[in-house]
Formats: sequence, structure tokens, C-alpha cells
Amino acid sequence: MRNPLETGKDTDVRYLTALLAACVLVLSRPPQGDPYVVEAQSPVSVLAPTGTLRAVFLGSNPVHGRVDPKTGTATGPVPDLVAELARTLKVTSTAQPVPDAAGVIAALKNGTADIGFLAYDETRAREVDFGPAFIVMHNSYLVRADSPLQKSADVDRAGVTVAAIKGQSQQLFVSRTLKQAMIRVLDTMPPQAELESMLIGKTVDAFAINRQRGLDAQAASSGKLRPLPDNFMDVEQCFVVEKGASAKLKAIEQFVTTVRQSGFMNASIERAKLAGVSPARK
Repeated sequence: MRNPLETGKDTDVRYLTALLAACVLVLSRPPQGDPYVVEAQSPVSVLAPTGTLRAVFLGSNPVHGRVDPKTGTATGPVPDLVAELARTLKVTSTAQPVPDAAGVIAALKNGTADIGFLAYDETRAREVDFGPAFIVMHNSYLVRADSPLQKSADVDRAGVTVAAIKGQSQQLFVSRTLKQAMIRVLDTMPPQAELESMLIGKTVDAFAINRQRGLDAQAASSGKLRPLPDNFMDVEQCFVVEKGASAKLKAIEQFVTTVRQSGFMNASIERAKLAGVSPARK
């Protein structure tokens, strides 16, 4: 006959063994909804969750791209980048032009775009997260051909009026930086005829503009306008995503590293015949 005390010991041992096994099983399985457990996501699911890579860019900025008014087809560095990224992901893509930075930010916030493109600015960085730069945009002052202004340092003087477009990188810079010149902020970029009228008629003395747009205006004016030879600011054009989208930024950084090494951006800039930009190096 077994000793009752020994039987009790066996029961206790079996109970403790079962309890220990149950604890190990529970600890080995992450709890459902644990915020600290992150499942691996593919680049496609991160960047193109709908199966189409949806991009948004500044349609009025030739540094981003040009939109054919007849066909609506966009060409240039941004459309090239979007198409190449979609090719690597093996998905279709769209590149939607919008008139201003507010449109880019809104599309990212409301989920109608997966990625966007903007020049870096600290005020914008409060609303979206900036990723790697793909191009450096040079900016210069556009003046009338016979203007006494010869370099950027000549502009910040009493009696000089500088025009810039509201919310654009150039306006943010001159409004913060110029101390003596008067700043005239315009809601939209004026058409060529109005631009010439403003400068030649001396309504404004200089227009803060990206160099490529200034060169385009010079060519369209038949030499009546000219950009100053130096740049008052160089600004990086970057990928942007909605706030907190760190997985997107990681996937984009890997892609940008590849296109930089391949010379892709140099080829894109040459195809677009852009003179007021250079490829971003880091």
C-alpha cells in the first residue's frame, strides 16, 4: 500500500509540471494586439496597399515635372521616379499633379496618395514626414533685363520690392530672411504676360523663383527678363509621406539608394532638359 504522503507529493509534482508548461506556452505566444510586436510587411503592402502606387506632386513646378496641357501626360523627374518605383514593386502607378504644397499635404493626410514630393521646409515637416532627397533645386531672383540688380546680395535693400508665391519655398525663405526689401506675396504664379508686365513695369523689382522656372521665363520673354547669375538658396526636393509612416520611409530610402548609384537621376534630368537643378547626393 502506497504512503498517502508520497501520493500527495506525486500530485504536487504533476501539478507544478503542468503549470510550468502552461506558462512557457503562454509566454512563447505574443498576445493579440500587442503594440510591441510588429509583423514584417512587404514593400508593396507598405507603399501600394491598393495595388497601385499613387503619387502626388507639384504640377506647376518644372523641377518636379511638366504636364502636357493637351494630353495631361506628365514627364520629368517625379513621373520618372514614380514609374521606376512602381516597376520595382511590380504594380501600376499614377502621378497626380496638384497646384501647391497644401494639395500635396492634403492628399497624404486624407489617404488619396501613398507618396508625395516637396521641397524641405520646417513648417511643412510639422504636417508630413520627409524622406530622402532626390534632386536639389536652385533658386534665383528673376529681374528685368536692364535691372541694376546684379547679384542676390543686391536685393535686400530699402526701396526694392520682391514678389514670391504664397507657401512656396522661395516665399518662406525671403519672408524669413530679407530685412530691408519689401515682400509682396502672391496667391498664384502669374502667367508669362503678367510676369513681364510686373517686372518691366517696375511693379516689383525681383521675383523669387526657382532657377528653372526663371530660365523658362527668360526664354519666353525673348530676353526681356533674366535670372540673376547666383542662387539665393538651394533646397532639396524630397519624398514625403504622412506622419508616422516609418515603414514607407525605410522602403523609399532603399529605393533611392539604388537609383542614386545607377545614375538614374542624371539621365532623368537630361531627358527633361533641366538646367536649374542637380542630383541629390545624400
